[in-house]
Amino acid sequence: MLDPAALAALRREYAGAGLAENDLAQTWHEQLDAWFTDADAAGLTEINAVVLATATVDGRPSARHVLLKGYDQRGLVVFTDYDSRKGRELADNPRACILVPWVPLERQVIVEGTVERVSDEESDGYFRGRPRGAQISAWASHQSQPVADRAELERTWASTEERFAGSDVPRKESWGGFRLVPDVVEFWQGRRDRLHDRLRFRRDGQEWLLDRLSP
Repeated sequence: MLDPAALAALRREYAGAGLAENDLAQTWHEQLDAWFTDADAAGLTEINAVVLATATVDGRPSARHVLLKGYDQRGLVVFTDYDSRKGRELADNPRACILVPWVPLERQVIVEGTVERVSDEESDGYFRGRPRGAQISAWASHQSQPVADRAELERTWASTEERFAGSDVPRKESWGGFRLVPDVVEFWQGRRDRLHDRLRFRRDGQEWLLDRLSP
């Protein structure tokens, strides 16, 4: 177990070049584009791995890593089983937060907003592009539900593979996408002496305002 002294020894100084207001793109999604490009150029793995935080109606939170599968000016898109824990929580309490952690670059992006299902056409299009094994898994797995053991899961997968042998695997009705429609998008850049740069795009009606937040 790490005691306070051991944790203190893990501290290091951030060396980020900084993020000024004049450095930002005109829109949050263009800025996200720029930082995704930087992460890719730096050779980071799984640059679209994000943390999705949800909560029940009574405020019990949960979080997990998922893969961000798209974004544009409308918002950020992830896919899941609608009957999974996150799917049920998003249906009951359609607000969420996505954290994009690019730790080697001393950067993170925090996106907060409301959630809506993407269209069936968008879900169908994405599902068709998935590897066949992943398509079968979408049918074989009752996501977030207890399963007796690994062997049962593999048996279910094998029987599902046999079921769809020789044919395309259709999208399961309970599987599809969610879009997080942002109200707030914060770009965080680590700086020396913990004087980090935090620049926040904030929706105000039809306009986006820019704030600098104290670190």
